Amino acid sequence: MSRDGRNCFVLTGGPGSGKSTLIEALGSVGFRTVPEAGRSIIREQVAISGRALPWIDPALFAEMMLSRDLQSYERHAGHQEVVFFDRGLPDVMGYLRLLDLPIPDHVRKAVDLHRYHPCVFICPPWPAIFTQDRERKQTREEAELTYEAMIRVYSDCGYRLIEVPRAVVDDRRQFILDAISGALCGSAPIPRC
Repeated sequence: MSRDGRNCFVLTGGPGSGKSTLIEALGSVGFRTVPEAGRSIIREQVAISGRALPWIDPALFAEMMLSRDLQSYERHAGHQEVVFFDRGLPDVMGYLRLLDLPIPDHVRKAVDLHRYHPCVFICPPWPAIFTQDRERKQTREEAELTYEAMIRVYSDCGYRLIEVPRAVVDDRRQFILDAISGALCGSAPIPRC
């Protein structure tokens, strides 16, 4: 059975849009944060020559992300303090949709049972800061398609998307803090997919 996720805020978007830097900035002022599962899975799988990599076995990679994201949710949901997640369970559905892979029933069920705060922050594509690295092999075009996929999946699941402005990280952090304490996010009921 799932816990209450009203304290769990998701930051999503395409790769290279500044999500991880923003999560780190939120952590630097004392908030609990949960890093993106995908990057750590890629590092681990590369180190052991594993198959759960997006460029080798994307379905297995999605299963690994689902497992990590479920563990993170269960560890942090139900507590009083606010937690910021670098991606959430609906991102797994969005990833599968993006690749035209089937979405297994257990993924849908996980997304439906494990609900985050109804306001989800989405970081738009930002070509000026986009870079590729050993773990991020997507092109800018693929990053934009990922952003669009996340808009669709979170909207389909009933979340209210709030676009984070392209600005220096301190201003982005303040925008999110103002949103969670003010009228933008309020105390809306937790949606269902």
